[in-house]
Amino acid sequence: MSLPRISILVLAMALAVTACGKRDKEVRLTRIKNTTPGPDEFSILPGKPLEAPESYAALPTPVPGGANLTDQNPKADGIAALGGNPNAVNSRGVGTSDVGLVRHAGRYGVSAGIRQTLAVEDEETRKRHGLVNILRIGKTDDYTDAYRKQWLDSQAEQERLRRRGIETPSAPPAQ
Repeated sequence: MSLPRISILVLAMALAVTACGKRDKEVRLTRIKNTTPGPDEFSILPGKPLEAPESYAALPTPVPGGANLTDQNPKADGIAALGGNPNAVNSRGVGTSDVGLVRHAGRYGVSAGIRQTLAVEDEETRKRHGLVNILRIGKTDDYTDAYRKQWLDSQAEQERLRRRGIETPSAPPAQ
């Protein structure tokens, strides 16, 4: 064999080995990651300042691994800053104000285990599109490529609803 044929064969073998390297790992379609050797500064949440309680008897019983009064809760703090109820983050199940909405949405029946079904289908989609651009040549967005078929064409949907006589008050008027 000549030297160019050997180098092409070695290059092809190296590409084949690297392509098979991530079979069992979760396929991520976005490439946002921390590339520095140091810590990720956005994952560190400083604690709230210590304060003396009004009554030591009113303090919650400490639970190993449980929440602390000085722990940050960014979601609840954001909800409170926007005028909402910060306890909504901790709620379980459907709130009393949303029971009617949930009943109306499920009036034609609901699929049991839909979350698990969608998780499996989404994993298959990510696996199918995760190795599309192995060489990463040029600007690519694997996430967009994978989910483009599931996008809703808002203009076509608006026209379909108007043809059926359904009002679309939040959409611009027909021209």
